[in-house]
Amino acid sequence: MKFSQVVIVYRKELLDTLRDRRTLISMIVVPLLLFPVLTIGFGALAAKLVQKARQEASAIMILGAEHAPTLAATIRKQDGFEVVPPAEDYVARINDKKLRVAVEFPPQFEEALQTNVGSPDSRERPTVKLYYYTGEMRSQFALRDLQRILRAYRDQLVEARLAGRGLSPDVLEPFESKEENVASPEKVGGNVLGGLLPYFIIILCLTGAMYPAIDLSAGEKERGTIETILASPVGRTELVLGKFLMVLTASLTTAALSLGSFAVTLSAAAEFTQRMSRAGLPFVISAKGVAMVFLMVLPLAVLFSAALLALALLARSYKEAQSYLQPLMIVAILPAIAAMLPGVELNAKLALIPILNVSLVSKEILTGNYPWELIGLIFASTCVYAAAALFVAVRQFQRESVLFRT
Repeated sequence: MKFSQVVIVYRKELLDTLRDRRTLISMIVVPLLLFPVLTIGFGALAAKLVQKARQEASAIMILGAEHAPTLAATIRKQDGFEVVPPAEDYVARINDKKLRVAVEFPPQFEEALQTNVGSPDSRERPTVKLYYYTGEMRSQFALRDLQRILRAYRDQLVEARLAGRGLSPDVLEPFESKEENVASPEKVGGNVLGGLLPYFIIILCLTGAMYPAIDLSAGEKERGTIETILASPVGRTELVLGKFLMVLTASLTTAALSLGSFAVTLSAAAEFTQRMSRAGLPFVISAKGVAMVFLMVLPLAVLFSAALLALALLARSYKEAQSYLQPLMIVAILPAIAAMLPGVELNAKLALIPILNVSLVSKEILTGNYPWELIGLIFASTCVYAAAALFVAVRQFQRESVLFRT
C-alpha cells in the first residue's frame, strides 16, 4: 500500500466535499447550532410558554358548592381562577381542554367536618374529588393550585381542633428531616447530562459521516465518475482508504464541533446554571470528561464511517443509498436510547455491545467515574468492530459486481 496515494485521494475528496453544500450543513452548521438551540433557545422558549400558561386564568368548575359554602367562597376569591357554572358535561369539557379542573364536594361536607370531629372511623370522612386531565400542563397547574387551597383549609381545621383541646400543632411534627446533597457537582452534572450528551454526539457522529459516504460512493456511480477514478494509477486499497479518511474526517469534525458547541453553550448559559445551583441543582462538566468522551467516540466514528461507506457502495444512486442508510439510523438510535433507561448499568457484557457500550461508559465518565478496565475493554472491542467494518469496505471496492452495479 502506498500512503502517498492515499493522501492524494484524501486531498482530492476533501476539496470536493468542501464544495458540497449538503455535506457542509450536516458536518458544520448542524453541530454548531444544535446545542445552543436545544439548551438556550428551546429552554428559553419552554420557560416563556410555561410562564404564559401560569399567568392565564384557569377555568374551573365547582360541583356541590352549596355543601361547602366557606371553601367554595375561598376558591372563588383566589386569583388565577375563572369559576364557571356547574354542568353535567364537565368530563367532556376537561377532555376538550375547555375546562381545567372540576372539584366536587359531597353532600353536607362542612356539616360532616363538624360532626366527625374525633371519629375513629375513617370511612366517615368526607371526600373531595378533583377531576383533571393527566399530562395536560394547564390542567396540572390548576390542580396543584386547588390542592394547595385544600391543604391550607385542612391545616386550619386541624389547628382549630387542636386548639380546642389545648394542644399545639407541633404535636403533629415530633421531628424534622433535612436533606443534604453529598454528590459532587461533577457527579450531579453527569447524571443530568450524562445520558443525553453521548446520545447527541453519537447521532451527530453518524449523520456527519452519512452524506460524505453516500457522495463518495453512490454519488460517484450516479455522476458516472467511478470508472474514471478506477482507471487512475491509484490502487483500489489506496482509493478506498482515501475515501474512508474523508468520511472519517467529516464524522470526527461533527463530533468535535458538537462537543465544542456544547462547552461554549454551557459557558454562555453560566447565569442559568448558577440559578440552578442556587436552587439545589449544582452541576459541572469537566474538560477531562469531555476529552475522554471524544476519545471513546474515535473508534466508533471509524466504525460508522467504514460501515456507511461499504453500505452506500451497494446502491446505484444517491437516493437509493439514502434508503439503505436510513435504517442504520434506527440501529444506532436504539442502543443510544437504551443507555438512558433506568437500571441499565455498565458491565462486562454490555461493554461488548457496539454503541451501547460507548454511550454507557460516556455517562460514567461524565459523572467522574473512570472504570479503566471496562474503558479498555470498550475501546478495544470498538476498535475490533471498526477494523472489521473497514475490512468489509475495502473488500467491497475489490468487487466488480458492486462497483459497476446498474
